[in-house]
Amino acid sequence: MKQPSAASADEPVTCEVVIVGGGPVGMLLAHELALQGVRPLVVEKLPVPSGVSKAGTLHARTVESLHRRGLREAVQPRPARGGRTSVPFHFAGMFDLDLAHVSAEGPVIVGSPQAYAEHVFAERAGGLGARILRGQECTGVHDEGDRVRVDLQGADGTRNHVTARWVVGCDGVRSVVRRSAGIPFTGTPATVSALMGEVRLLDPWTAPAGWQRTPRGWTLVWLNPGGHSRVCTYDFRGPAPDRRAPVTFEELQGEMERIAGRPVPMAEPRDLTRFSDAALQAERYRSGRVLLAGDAAHAHFPMGGQGLNTGLQDALNLGWKLAAEVKGWAPAGLLDTYHAERHPVAARVLYNVRAQVALMHPGVLTDSLRELFRETMRLPQVNGFLTGMLSGTDIRYDVHVPGDPLAGTFAPDARLKTAQGPTSLAALLRDGSPLLIHTAQAADQAALVTPWSDRLSVVEVVPESASAMPAPALLIRPDGYVLWSAQGRGAGAPGLVEVATAWLGAPA
Repeated sequence: MKQPSAASADEPVTCEVVIVGGGPVGMLLAHELALQGVRPLVVEKLPVPSGVSKAGTLHARTVESLHRRGLREAVQPRPARGGRTSVPFHFAGMFDLDLAHVSAEGPVIVGSPQAYAEHVFAERAGGLGARILRGQECTGVHDEGDRVRVDLQGADGTRNHVTARWVVGCDGVRSVVRRSAGIPFTGTPATVSALMGEVRLLDPWTAPAGWQRTPRGWTLVWLNPGGHSRVCTYDFRGPAPDRRAPVTFEELQGEMERIAGRPVPMAEPRDLTRFSDAALQAERYRSGRVLLAGDAAHAHFPMGGQGLNTGLQDALNLGWKLAAEVKGWAPAGLLDTYHAERHPVAARVLYNVRAQVALMHPGVLTDSLRELFRETMRLPQVNGFLTGMLSGTDIRYDVHVPGDPLAGTFAPDARLKTAQGPTSLAALLRDGSPLLIHTAQAADQAALVTPWSDRLSVVEVVPESASAMPAPALLIRPDGYVLWSAQGRGAGAPGLVEVATAWLGAPA
């Protein structure tokens, strides 16, 4: 068996970036890097995609972001329904929220099984030059200062390694990359034992459909009368004695029947798994040349697809920053803004998920609390607060431009006209470049950023309506967030050149 050897200083670097883990987060990150001209290598231990989707809900901020890459329609197996006056969603299994007003751009929620989205991202990344190496398990990473060695093992036991300038761990809750980098994964321990799997329900019309809370726990059934239905159980009596023990069909069926309080005939089990409500987060998202994204950086009870969405937004935030580092124009500290911006977002997800788990407790003392909370959810202000948090549309980054009311907000899509014809803000961001859009009245701002023309797109536009563009000039990051706007600001606020230098580096 070939043993890995330490990478010597004269050993050629295999590639600039290795992404460990080929799930949807790793594949979207590969797409983002390749879009910027950086060809990553994705290493994935599965020889072929599993096809299993543990999540399938894309929320508004993720949908908006994918729209800015031309991927919104691509990830939808079926066209999203538009024009709905209300879009019900749940908090702690109470379906009293309305997502309809979290975004004005299009579908505020998209059903996209994660296996399908992963396939789309992989195809697009491969088409841009990313390389995908399957059947290779990462067994360790070693940061050696100017490079990182990634140890691999094939299904036949053969060992090898690759060397890279940067490594990103997208390899899940039990991340080898995170453990190898010595990054603590801390939080609150499990209190709930949950089972999930797909089965053929033998009497589907009498099964406990949807989300059902009983004095003994919860059953969840996503009904497919003609095929396999996904079923799930939540047991609040405590965590499983052995989190890694295989789930048996008898265990899943027994839990369904115990919690439901009656027989639930089923057969032909597949993809059985167990999970818990442990809420854990990496204390830092970067250690030297090693970074983390997705479940490798944060893990929690699955509530409304927030884990998948948070991970995909990690990839969108990190991709352009890491590419800038590789290409040599990143200003000092740019890569550290990844942790500074994304760590608090995931911490807030863990916070709201813990609150939901507490509200889902089957005990009688929780009944009144749930009813009281349900009443408050119907208040417009509370609905707006909760839906903004769940959908990610309340995210605003601190980009250190005080006094600018638009700085750090997500730039809304707008219909625009250019010298080349009609377009939109989303279409102008499709190539992944930083963008300055300006009206003719703000042409002087365009002249100021000419020295950054090697990395910044500058487009003069005419908004389709007076309200379509919130300022006569906007400097926008590749991930869609505003860095600077030509709005009235207080004395001492940084100007366009200062902001461009801080975020786009020294001019060429």
